[in-house]
Amino acid sequence: MLKLKKYTTLALSLIGFSAFAQNSAPLFDGKTLKGWKQVVGKATYTASNGMIIGTTVKDSPNSYLVTEKEYSDFVLEFDVKIDGADNNSGVQTRSHVDPSGDGGKGKVYGRQVEIDPSERAWSAGIYDEGRRLWLYPLSLHPEAKSLFKKDTFNHYKVECIGQETKTWLNGKPVAYVIDTLDQSGFIGLQVHGIGNNSNLEGKKVYFKNINIRTQNLKPTSFENGIFQVNYTPNTLSAYEKANGYKLLFDGQSSKGWKGAYKKGFPEKGWLVENGTMSVQPSDGGESTNGGDIVTEDQFAAFDLSFDFRLTEGANSGVKYFVTLSEGNKGSAIGLEFQVLDDEKHPDAKLGKNGNRTLSSLYDLIKGKKDGNNTRKIGEWNTGRVVVYPDNRVEHYLNGIKTLEYMRGSEAFRALVAGSKYKDWKGFGEADKGHILLQDHGNRVSFRSIKIKPVSR
Repeated sequence: MLKLKKYTTLALSLIGFSAFAQNSAPLFDGKTLKGWKQVVGKATYTASNGMIIGTTVKDSPNSYLVTEKEYSDFVLEFDVKIDGADNNSGVQTRSHVDPSGDGGKGKVYGRQVEIDPSERAWSAGIYDEGRRLWLYPLSLHPEAKSLFKKDTFNHYKVECIGQETKTWLNGKPVAYVIDTLDQSGFIGLQVHGIGNNSNLEGKKVYFKNINIRTQNLKPTSFENGIFQVNYTPNTLSAYEKANGYKLLFDGQSSKGWKGAYKKGFPEKGWLVENGTMSVQPSDGGESTNGGDIVTEDQFAAFDLSFDFRLTEGANSGVKYFVTLSEGNKGSAIGLEFQVLDDEKHPDAKLGKNGNRTLSSLYDLIKGKKDGNNTRKIGEWNTGRVVVYPDNRVEHYLNGIKTLEYMRGSEAFRALVAGSKYKDWKGFGEADKGHILLQDHGNRVSFRSIKIKPVSR
């Protein structure tokens, strides 16, 4: 029976591969660059031995060899190998070029499937080149970081159907994004810029077996339990529903929310319109207008995500394990994911070692950020807080983990003892609590607030 099962599985795999081969068309003829053109950068691209070979050059921006034809829905498969652990590449999907971008040098923008041999190991993650930066870093799916094999060819599959983009690496699922931008565009092969780094000059990226299927497409199922990024505001995908998520904000009303220490939703200070729930500006004080709002429900271990948009100089926060048992004045007490304009609000320079900056565990632990996970004021950001049943907690900003800690540990209690929360007994250690959106007197908007329980 075991042999029969093995051979049956192999037969089905071969049938699937044969079906793809029969319905697909090569994007590369194996001999020439016919059907391709270089749009940006100075890296060289050659066709040799059945491969497209891209070679780095110094003092060039990112370079792109792109298809002359644009594609909307497709399944793309290719094999890729890259020199060294410090080199980088990617494949653009549904992308475009702005000839006037980058001071007239041209700029490619659109979703890119990452090729990353570095220790970071985010291969097959999804990056928005020239625009929003990371959409799906592999900090969202760390189990997939081991899939990329160095110094050999790796097989990629990319499925773009409707608003969904899914990736597989060496036969395993990696990234799943639902996005409202770019329903068609070119496919492009990137050679990453190396600046003036002589050690990376002449490094190569090898592409082969580049095939695309555009007819008779059916979405491939993704196994449950992998985090999905959904950029459709205030909606749950079928995949999210199947994985236990629910919306905390329906995009139309304050249903499910009330004022902290109040029976109902605040009569002033908060505005629900155009799919957002926004704190209205007042005097910049803490809970002096409409006051904080909290979920009617309470939560224990959970995976919470939320979009937020800051105005210049704004301050707010998303708190969790809020019990409302303290009866205090001002903002209700709880662990806080800091929401802040780090450049313009003075709170960023207070506290200790930056522990009041964006994505920090407010007044306790600094959230680590770089240019890959911060977006401009006025643009939407995504925050995420994951609380595990063992009391481990993680903060994410735009998909990238910024900190983690253990509630109730000796290290945690030592931090609390040196913070503004030192006088609150058992701070942050409740078994369950409300989720809170803070009124700090500045206009900040929220949307796409969703949560699922996390079990062992």
